[in-house]
Amino acid sequence: MDIADFPSLLAAAKAQPEPQRLLFVFVAAELPEDATEQERQRHAEKQGGSLRPVLCVDKLLEELSDFAGLVAESGRTGVAWDLVLSAGLAGRAGIAPSSDEAEQPLKMMVGAIEAGSIGNFLAFDRQGQALTFF
Repeated sequence: MDIADFPSLLAAAKAQPEPQRLLFVFVAAELPEDATEQERQRHAEKQGGSLRPVLCVDKLLEELSDFAGLVAESGRTGVAWDLVLSAGLAGRAGIAPSSDEAEQPLKMMVGAIEAGSIGNFLAFDRQGQALTFF
């Protein structure tokens, strides 16, 4: 199933054989202090920069109605973000993972993002559209 937007993410998660808990890491796009002029230009065009994790949360599918709700919840934190990266955590024997079980995978996601390894995650812009990185 191709995931083009947040609703298709929810549909794909619901279609999985085991219940899912979705993991979200909100990131801010930043420029390193020693950025070149070309890097600065690409960042100004929203095409470059480094991603810094600023907020994370895990949610059961029942806790997510739409992307607007997730954005509204993140807005209540007062933390600015540019993109959200997501992954799914599958349950076992028909039981969804608990929030406690999601803690370590979320930490691993944050570490991977900090290391620049984002290829295993889905990325969404602030409108809930899926992004592809080249």
